[in-house]
Amino acid sequence: MTSPLFQPFSSNARRVRLARIGVGVLSIIIFLLLWEGLVRWQHYPPFILPSPRDVWMRFVASVHDGSLWRHTSITLVEILGGLLLGVGLATLLGYFLAKSPLLDQLVSPYLVALQALPVVAIAPLLVIWIHHTIFRTMIIAALVLFFPVLVNIIVGLRSVEPELVAVMRSLRATRWQILTRLEVPFALPILLAGLKVGSTLAVIGAVVGEFVGADRGLGFLIHLAQGLLDTPLMFVAIFVLVLIALSLYGLVSLLEHTLLAWKRAA
Repeated sequence: MTSPLFQPFSSNARRVRLARIGVGVLSIIIFLLLWEGLVRWQHYPPFILPSPRDVWMRFVASVHDGSLWRHTSITLVEILGGLLLGVGLATLLGYFLAKSPLLDQLVSPYLVALQALPVVAIAPLLVIWIHHTIFRTMIIAALVLFFPVLVNIIVGLRSVEPELVAVMRSLRATRWQILTRLEVPFALPILLAGLKVGSTLAVIGAVVGEFVGADRGLGFLIHLAQGLLDTPLMFVAIFVLVLIALSLYGLVSLLEHTLLAWKRAA
């Protein structure tokens, strides 16, 4: 049973949460009204700027014929696969770079050079080298998010105070115990911040990969709709991509809220 001392705080938190939801819903309504007003005021045809109603009708049609779900499912697989691949490689390499200054000096120039190369320039080469479309798009998504996540992992692990590591070693803790009981919890806020960035960049990488040599996915659907001057369909695909990015960001935020509960209680 909740103590009366904490009831005002919980009710205040609930009101703040409801207020935020209300502001978000209100902002969406205002945006749609301004959008509709602009279309009516300028008399734009649908192939230039469709109205919200045109986009909604195109969304309903795409859901009804099943095409939207087919392309969305492919893009989701590519995004999640690229996210797992990129975060996994960044975590593994980031740990060794954070622990070895010599390895950091040797590898960092190549990593910076790779990051400086536009992914759009690398994508045509991957089309030649890798014939599996979905796997190729996963690699492109992983390349887009790899460097930002890697930097966060290195910064997070290096932010652990050396005195705490010395104390753990004096207690004869193993390297695995130091990692799991000290370094990971200490660096977790920075690591999760990198994961937030990576989750949104994975969406961008998947779309870039689908723009180059793909025949399925939301990126392909945008490219196809552009050729057909089906602008409402372009808006549908874009909004679905935004929804995916927001959902991934929200899931990481929920994970952060759960894993860092100990820090708020401290």
